[in-house]
Order: sequence, then C-alpha cells, then structure tokens
Amino acid sequence: MTHTFTRTFPRTFIAALAASAALVAPPAQAKDDDVELVTCSESLGTIAVVDGDTQGWSEFGLGSPRALVNALASESGCFTPHSAAGGEPADFLMNIVAGTSEEVDQSIELAKSAAMEGLVRSGAASSVLSSVPGAGAVLGMFGGFGGKKKRYAAGIKLLSPANGLTIVTGSGEVRKSTIDFGGGAAWDAGADAAGYARDKKGRMLVEAFVIAFNNVVAQRDTIASVPRMAAASAEPEYATVRVATSLFEMPSAEAKALRSLGVGTTLTPTGRREGLFIEAEDNFGTKGWVSIESLD
Repeated sequence: MTHTFTRTFPRTFIAALAASAALVAPPAQAKDDDVELVTCSESLGTIAVVDGDTQGWSEFGLGSPRALVNALASESGCFTPHSAAGGEPADFLMNIVAGTSEEVDQSIELAKSAAMEGLVRSGAASSVLSSVPGAGAVLGMFGGFGGKKKRYAAGIKLLSPANGLTIVTGSGEVRKSTIDFGGGAAWDAGADAAGYARDKKGRMLVEAFVIAFNNVVAQRDTIASVPRMAAASAEPEYATVRVATSLFEMPSAEAKALRSLGVGTTLTPTGRREGLFIEAEDNFGTKGWVSIESLD
C-alpha cells in the first residue's frame, strides 16, 4: 500500500530535503570504487580533534585515532589542525568515534535538522528519501547500518565550540579493507602515527575514517555557513599591593620613585619582568616598576 506524506511533509519540505541530499552527496569515487581522500583548495577552518563516547579502538588494542584524523585534515587541505600556541580558539571540535557498526550507529546522529529528525522518527524517511534522487546517501552518512555483522565503522561529528551543537556528521563502515598502505597514500602518515597500519582492524578503521571524513567534507557548504567563534577578550590581570611601596622609574629599589603605592592599590602588569621587578601601570596611566615581593 502506497502512503502519501504530503499533508505532514509538503512539497516545499521535500524540495528542501532534495537540496540537502545534494549537499551531502558523497565525493565521487575512483574507478572500481577505490577509496580516495577528498581534497580542498582551501581550509574550511581549524579543528580540535577529541575522542567521542564510543572508543572501540581501545577494544581492538589500538590507540586513539586523533593523529590519523589530524593527518587526514592536513593531507586533504580541508581543515587545519588547531594549535593552542596561537591563542585563538578552534573553529570546530571534531568528535570521533569508532567500533562495530552497531556501536557507531548508536552514537552518530541520524539527522541534522528537526525536519529530518521528524522524518526518521515517524518512519517516513525511507519512503520519502526513496523518491529523492541521491537522498539515500543522507541516512548512509548519518548511520543507519541496520544490524550488519562483523563490520567496523567510524563516525565523525563536527561540533560548534560555541554551543556544543552538531553541525554535520559523517560515517563510514568497512567489512574488508580495500586501501593500500605504504605506497605514499594520503593516509599513510596518519595510519603510522596512530599505529593502525600494522593491524588488520586498524587498517579497516583507517578506511572507515577516510570515508567518514569525506562525507563530512561533502557538506562543506553547511560548514562554511557556520559563524566562527570570536577570540575571547583576554581578561586583564591585576596585581594588588600587599605592603606599602613605590612605583619606580627603573627595575631597582634605588631608582627614582614615580609615586607611592598604598596597601590595596591595584596595578595592571604589562608582561615585562626584570628579576624581582615587573612593569605595571596604575589606574591613572602611570607606568613603572614594582617589586613582586610587595604584591599579591
């Protein structure tokens, strides 16, 4: 029996769903469906890779795949691994999970919007998506492995650091690895760094992560539309005078005193230091040197 969902899901929604399906279509595969790492002409932003709630790699005797995923990001040119030394926050958190298909299926979100989520929960997704060309890739990316046994899977959730919400997800599953190692492939360095290249299950997870990563990048338009986090304004650090002293012209107690400093006076350090003296500025803009032994 054929059901019509136009009352619950109008044509405008179906059109939007079709557009969504086109947006998340997986990258074209090489001949014979060989897996290739997607490439980008410019980075979509910086990422901080974090382990997710399903860490199946530990059950396989493997370490975290963070090094692998960071390598995929660098080799593809699609993301830039975040460096804390820069002082700027990462644009995205990349939450990674792996394990059996069933485990990853439970962890990866099935929908990226309330509308899609409504489709999935209503049971209408299969019927509606079947009428949208290419839309089957949507559920494939977000999980939906459907009880397949002895398959290993990887999932990636791209999160906003600002609110923790998922922006896009991607997943991949492998029953038997089909990719080569040691031939200069884009994933070689990451697989070696993570210790996956020498292990059968590790090699399968490498391929699964490549597929998941490709599926994330396929949604680059959605990713690019997300506002970036602004660098947090650095809170000024204050120093409080603990014992009465003076603000000196030079970093020496023998130097000329610019003004006296009473107990409780607050100063703003400039970051410069000479021995036991730091340069600081008072509330009136007077800048000089004060001994740290006189400060809290």
